[in-house]
Amino acid sequence: MTKITDTSTSLEDIAARLKEQHAVYGSLTGLSLGKIGDLLNRTTAVMFPHYSVAEEDGLSLEDRLAGLEDAFFKLVDRLCKDNVGCARRLVQGFLADLPDIAAVAYTDAKALYEGDPAAESIEEVMLCYPGFYAVVAYRIAHALMKREVPLLPRMITEYAHQKTGVDINPGARIGHSLFIDHGTGVVIGETAVLGNNVKIYQGVTLGALRVDREERAKKRHPTIEDNVVIYSGATILGGDTVVGHNTVIGGNVWLTRSVPAWSRVMFRPCDTEEIVPIRTRKKA
Repeated sequence: MTKITDTSTSLEDIAARLKEQHAVYGSLTGLSLGKIGDLLNRTTAVMFPHYSVAEEDGLSLEDRLAGLEDAFFKLVDRLCKDNVGCARRLVQGFLADLPDIAAVAYTDAKALYEGDPAAESIEEVMLCYPGFYAVVAYRIAHALMKREVPLLPRMITEYAHQKTGVDINPGARIGHSLFIDHGTGVVIGETAVLGNNVKIYQGVTLGALRVDREERAKKRHPTIEDNVVIYSGATILGGDTVVGHNTVIGGNVWLTRSVPAWSRVMFRPCDTEEIVPIRTRKKA
């Protein structure tokens, strides 16, 4: 049994010991996932009228943009540290990106609406589908990453990951009209490349064959070309793995090599499936 060492229980002593531990982390940015969630909500409210109309606060789009600029600046300013003017330039550049991000996000919503017979409208997709929310968060984060904003892009996609169960690294490169239905358990790695009109269902992993730190500078995740469908539970691994255009990857497939265009890859179980009635099994 481990012997418990007697230590002071006074709050002052506990605080002093914790402060010693806190010192190992150095200066911090002051960011939190809660703040990121608020920023993301403000951003979607200026990109899509569906979110702003629901708030019924009477703010004009210009007012919303001004508020977003202030909120964004407060978060980014500490990331720029001693680089005077850096935060303001980043914020202004990001705001200028929003119309283009919104236009691409519309293609994602349209792809979901047209590809899912359960969807009644694009508004339903935007308000209800976790896959759409996660992709919008990724597109915002990716734009920030291209402008070399540190930390914030990853926090945005992680907030969406915790909210939706969809984990998209902001470094991935993704074309227009991305369809992620249901979404839970989808993972898209940092160096993955996805073409246009890719359709992904729940539980799909686009991952790396190795997770060693020395592989960081290499392309570790697969390339998925245009018009590919990947059904639930499929795992596709490796930076050299290319899934050719117009290919269908069946559910539960484990793939670590390239597939030519216009292919169909299906899972084949090791044993022939057999359905045995419970009564027969008991008698046996």
